[in-house]
Amino acid sequence: MGHRKMAATRILVVEDESSVRELLAATLTGAGYEVVEAANGSDAQQLVSDEDPSLILLDWMLPGMSGLEFAKWLKRDDRLSEIPIIMLTARDDENNKVQGLEAGVDDYVTKPFSTRELLARIKAVLRRAGSDASQLIRVDDRLEMDLLQHRVLAADKPVSIGPTEFKLLHFFLTHQERVYSRTQLLDLVWGRNVYIEERTVDVHIRRLRKALEPHSLENLVQTVRGVGYRFSVRPS
Repeated sequence: MGHRKMAATRILVVEDESSVRELLAATLTGAGYEVVEAANGSDAQQLVSDEDPSLILLDWMLPGMSGLEFAKWLKRDDRLSEIPIIMLTARDDENNKVQGLEAGVDDYVTKPFSTRELLARIKAVLRRAGSDASQLIRVDDRLEMDLLQHRVLAADKPVSIGPTEFKLLHFFLTHQERVYSRTQLLDLVWGRNVYIEERTVDVHIRRLRKALEPHSLENLVQTVRGVGYRFSVRPS
């Protein structure tokens, strides 16, 4: 997909293994992020102030200052404490996780990780922090939603979509692979205080599928019999 130039979100990668660092940098750059790299905690300390990253990917095992010590240092500084941290741990060690969470780490990714999982975690943490400057949501190379420009592209072609369907699709894109009943969708997409019948949800689901149909993406919105609907990239 063609990347339109927007203010890129900057991510600081703190990782001493150069091969892992290069892989992370390539993955993040490919996803449209700007990357700053550090091989240890003291380099990272200098870069944080200069580069003003939106998020830090931090390895647990670092030479000298550990990832945990760096996280604690960051969280003690009022100017920097708001920067979210995702910790990379070599093993699924509960003790590490507890210590990290106590130090203020926002999320974890355990090595070896899939790039898809890593990017999903980054997106979720940035969304919670309210600093995903790009405001782009992507599904593979098939679908892209641009919240700033309020448009949807399928393989770079514009999708003709109404405002309610846009809202519904946004909800689905940020809550993939989970089944929601009509009642839940009414509450979460339209809001509890709006009086709409459950059948209205079906109408908008049909319209959303119709908008995706010319791009052969209507199957992403799946009906789960007797339960509700799910947005999934996997075949139903």
